[in-house]
Amino acid sequence: MASEKIRGFLGAAITGVAHFLTEARKQPALAEEAGYGASPNLPRPKPTLIPIMKIAPAVGWPAGQRPTPAKGLDVVAFASKLDHPRWVYELPNGDILVAESNGPPRPPQMWNFRWWAQDFVTARAGAGRASANRITLLRDADGDGVAEIKVPFLENLFSPFGMALVGDQLYVANADALVRFPYQEGATRIDAPPVKVCDLPSGRNHHWTKSLVANKDGSRLYVGVGSNSNVAEYGMEEEVDRAAILEIDPSTGAVRVFAGGLRNPVGMDWNPVTGELWTTVNERDEIGDDLVPDYMTSVKDGAFYGWPYCYFGQTVDERVRPQRPDLVARSIKPDYALGSHTASLGLCFADDGRLHERFRGGVFIGQHGSWNRNPPAGYRVIFIPFTDGKPSGPPEEILGDFRSAEGKALGRPVGVIIDRKGGLLVVDDVGDIVWRVRAI
Repeated sequence: MASEKIRGFLGAAITGVAHFLTEARKQPALAEEAGYGASPNLPRPKPTLIPIMKIAPAVGWPAGQRPTPAKGLDVVAFASKLDHPRWVYELPNGDILVAESNGPPRPPQMWNFRWWAQDFVTARAGAGRASANRITLLRDADGDGVAEIKVPFLENLFSPFGMALVGDQLYVANADALVRFPYQEGATRIDAPPVKVCDLPSGRNHHWTKSLVANKDGSRLYVGVGSNSNVAEYGMEEEVDRAAILEIDPSTGAVRVFAGGLRNPVGMDWNPVTGELWTTVNERDEIGDDLVPDYMTSVKDGAFYGWPYCYFGQTVDERVRPQRPDLVARSIKPDYALGSHTASLGLCFADDGRLHERFRGGVFIGQHGSWNRNPPAGYRVIFIPFTDGKPSGPPEEILGDFRSAEGKALGRPVGVIIDRKGGLLVVDDVGDIVWRVRAI
């Protein structure tokens, strides 16, 4: 009897430990994560000499498995077997363009521990392959939510990312330049050579992606350009026209900084109520699991948002020398924090009720997932409600389970848009899939 009790106790203990370890590997609920909302908790910084690397190794989706949609939604693979898809854009006729892209090769002389760590993280995250340098066209001709046509649309680009059609000109933001191509509605391929509009900051390419949106009349284009460092450790001379959103006149190629101090502005979209430009921003690393929250914010002409001197308002980053008290004093606090190290990339507003009436006016965010937070965060698509053009509630997970119970990355969300038929398209650069979420 005693031996049976001991065996029972040991069995229960083993089961309990296994359950604890399994639960510890799971992603915490949104309510348990630090750094969401208009006034996130900002703990004391804990600087580290060596970056903490907690990346979920990329494995892709097992056959028949897919991410989990929220209640009332369904998800299917709109297109699969892509080559590291990153960003997505819809043409007026409903064709979908997807940028299959990766970072450009780094110059061989640029090596140090930080770059080695970044290369390690990139490879482990599934982004170590050479860039396809291609934009592919996807067409759902029969309207069943799955693309039957998948053809190369533009090739031989240079790490393309953002796309925008203005009139009959398709603009593409490569890693090093903004270029344009002539477009005819219904075309499935463009062979015309690119026309360069202007150069874009490149070089070390700590952040290589260049997102792109046009204003309503197409007279101005806006390009998101990330910083060349974590906190300007290579000097501010490496950051000219970086950590900023640039405004470009497509007729002349003239460039100016529209807003600065944005460490890595990626997703951009126009608020359907206020008409303001909004962006998601990836914040700095190496001062703790819960610092600094990524965020989304309205972007004001001429504004400064803190990087590298301060964060989330006017909290000074003591690592940065020399400091700039003048810029700290005018630093604007972002509108809404999106969790620390979540790598919030894609952003799109639901400007109407196409997907579902409950989403009208709110915003969807593709969270690519952390590489240096314990426990990991992100790896999902979230929705945040808006009222009268402003965030008005907590985030809700719309598409989740991109990580396995063992902590591996089955997929990682990047770009998000709502298509004309009312589906939410989600680019997954680990699964090499574009998912389509719809209401049921």
